Amino acid sequence: MKKPYMKKITQLGGYTFWYVNGFYIRNHLDPEFGNIGHHNHFKFIPKNEMWIDYENGKKEAKYYIDNFLRTQREIKKGKPYSRAWRIANKMEKTERGKSKFLERIRKIKVKEKILGKIRKKRLFSKYTENLKIWLVRGDLVRSLFFVDFAQGGHYFVYKFVPQEEVWIDDDLYYKEIPYVLIHELHERYLMSKGWPYDPGGVGIFTRKGDIKGRSAHFNAEDVESKCRKNPRLIRRTLIKEINKNESIPLIDKK
Repeated sequence: MKKPYMKKITQLGGYTFWYVNGFYIRNHLDPEFGNIGHHNHFKFIPKNEMWIDYENGKKEAKYYIDNFLRTQREIKKGKPYSRAWRIANKMEKTERGKSKFLERIRKIKVKEKILGKIRKKRLFSKYTENLKIWLVRGDLVRSLFFVDFAQGGHYFVYKFVPQEEVWIDDDLYYKEIPYVLIHELHERYLMSKGWPYDPGGVGIFTRKGDIKGRSAHFNAEDVESKCRKNPRLIRRTLIKEINKNESIPLIDKK
């Protein structure tokens, strides 16, 4: 277990916090590992440790650590994990909101101008026309919209993402962008056809389908995993998924 560990961050409340190699973990231990992980979700992580992906955690480790410690305190008070998680997330969002930069962003009244601060770079534009794939400031997405945003997302999971867009977190290790994009595109296509994300609920990973055996998230995870194991599939799979997503019609919200 030496390879995942990169640097010890601190020890607090009986827990050791580590920066880890998320790329290695997703390729060799579990593709579900996101920005952070602990024993509640990943049994290969020791009970007295919390892992933070080095690529992501350099700017946000304090928020992740405070969230984790608050969650553990609430659990010790007798609250179920789901309730403790919600309380800690609310606290984290409040803490993120105290930054001067975020205060300035929140004063912007035009949504498109806010999105302009979030978007960094258009990706794969020569392959797309209707679809727009953006590298985005993940820290801003977490601070403004959803603290558990990780790696990427789209409208069918996150309503704050414009319908025609797919977002990729800029904190993601650059070699993983194609894998995550394949996942998001495949998942987006299935959900546009009526598939549920995860019948257990967003953030509660059951690894099971509904009564029809369908889960857009875990079906996409399977496609992503195949590409991680065989990188020669990346280009062909990526073009295929982009083409399928190009044909998804916008939803009439009226």
